Amino acid sequence: MEEKPYQLTDHLLTALLASREAGLAILEIYKQDFDVLYKEDQSPLTLADQRSHDIIVDHLTEPSGKNLPVLSEEGKGVPFEERRAWEYFWLIDPLDGTKEFIKRNGEFTVNIALIYQHRPVLGVIYAPVNNVFYFASEGFGSYRLKNDNAFEFLDGKASEIEKDSVLKEILKQSDRLPYYDTPSDTHDSQLVIVGSRSHPSKEFEAFVETMRKEHMKVEVISSGSSLKLCLVAEGMADIYPRLGPTMEWDTAAGQAIVEQANGSVLNYETGEPLQYNKKNLLNSWFIVKTQRNS
Repeated sequence: MEEKPYQLTDHLLTALLASREAGLAILEIYKQDFDVLYKEDQSPLTLADQRSHDIIVDHLTEPSGKNLPVLSEEGKGVPFEERRAWEYFWLIDPLDGTKEFIKRNGEFTVNIALIYQHRPVLGVIYAPVNNVFYFASEGFGSYRLKNDNAFEFLDGKASEIEKDSVLKEILKQSDRLPYYDTPSDTHDSQLVIVGSRSHPSKEFEAFVETMRKEHMKVEVISSGSSLKLCLVAEGMADIYPRLGPTMEWDTAAGQAIVEQANGSVLNYETGEPLQYNKKNLLNSWFIVKTQRNS
């Protein structure tokens, strides 16, 4: 059964409030000395990852007990035999860009997505250091919020407040994405490619060289975490090729935001949109494009 847009916006406010509280908790740890542990795959883990996870899950827990399933990078693994039956579920990365967090360069985010039948229909990305929210849902559009005054009078979970009035206030202070009105509005003769700050690769360099042969001018910028997808959603970058490993929770929220800004997140080999809740949660290589480059 299809979920109505107004129901999605109910979930959207829940995700916004969850990301904000989680982000504020992350900042408290970010400003202090903190220990770094390493998982079996040698990826770093901090107290901020786990605290953010706990806060988000608390927000996603409904008082009625009718909770959607949650799949989180920092949560307990869920066997495919169980999750393959999920129609809707939350997919979260409590702290995307832990390497950037450890480096203290500010380029880390909180990612929350709602998946429906293998595709992201809602996404929220919050960058705590810059206090910027990116958010989107089907039937609603994609937005960027720099000033979070709309949240100042809120202290609690989405189930406890008047959702419609709060969302209207948030939208008043938000910019719809992408920023340009037509494909020819910005850098006509220039292609802006965004790449990973912490995961450079020979394949990325080869991609850039190919683009230099096809375009009059190519600019390459670097960023951490899911902010790379947000730069494409904004129209500040044209293409983000990810020619290396990522997990589903790394991309789901960003894909929703890019797609609702009329861009695309496509499997590098097949040209099809990335799919979610696969047996193996590892993403294929992919490429993110604005509408003008699709």
